[in-house]
Amino acid sequence: MDKTFRIPSLQALQALIHVADSSSFTEAARQLHLTQSAISRQIQQLEEHYGVALFDRTSRKVALTEQGRDVYAVASTALGDLRALAQRLSPAAQDRPFRIRIFVSLAVRWLLPRLSSFYALNPALCLSIETVSGEVVETSGDCDAYVLYLRDGLDERPLTVLFDEYLVPVCAPRLGAGQPPPGSLQALGKHALIHGSTGRHEWNLWLQAHQDPPERAYKHLMFNLDDLALDAAARGLGVAMTDQVLAHDALARGDLVVPFGEPLKTGAVYALWLRDSGVAHPACTAVLHWFEEQLEQTRPVRSR
Repeated sequence: MDKTFRIPSLQALQALIHVADSSSFTEAARQLHLTQSAISRQIQQLEEHYGVALFDRTSRKVALTEQGRDVYAVASTALGDLRALAQRLSPAAQDRPFRIRIFVSLAVRWLLPRLSSFYALNPALCLSIETVSGEVVETSGDCDAYVLYLRDGLDERPLTVLFDEYLVPVCAPRLGAGQPPPGSLQALGKHALIHGSTGRHEWNLWLQAHQDPPERAYKHLMFNLDDLALDAAARGLGVAMTDQVLAHDALARGDLVVPFGEPLKTGAVYALWLRDSGVAHPACTAVLHWFEEQLEQTRPVRSR
């Protein structure tokens, strides 16, 4: 007779705890940065392991069965003991920086001015920021979290939305030779269009949405970074097209103004993707909460 005890999946037990605590498969998936179908499969594996139903699926609210409550109690104790053991035996894990890969313009324009508040709230934690200057943040390497720009919106990965892209034209309060900011599309033709990438994608989208005649000729000033484009705009060299979050601080200071036109929601999003190492990192919850709080303060208020 085989006396080997078959142990259930620890990941599945963790999923059960999150579903039970939140009364929601969807919320548990968000907290664990998994898909809802992955959470459902883990619960199904547990139910097959024990041979009983662990959740009551007949009611509107997800609730543990009597047997599920027994599993929950043991799983909570076991996982709590394992977590405490890891912290006790591996103190170095607590000191490893939480590594974030992010676009350099977003880091310079949005993240860096706010980092002091993170350390004020979390003096024992450490962040390591890795920046990229291209149009894509590669998810290879050993970072814990990646801030991605998704032109076509969210994909199948478990992602935390940071903010939607809203494009606006921005320029200095006074442009070259003391000229006032353009007040219309017609006046825009007197100034250079400043681009943060060589593809001109942002300006093309915005002009098309505002029904600009396709035959109109413009002067162009192109950079490979939004940060350089915004700096050029603040120096009065022309009018840049950028996301409102990137320009938030400069607009608040008065270094830049929106000369005319409505913000354009493009359908693109900036989102945070966590690797398994990021989910398991002791700083993960604090980082997510801090990102959410900072973005809440910088998201533009939309009128209905």
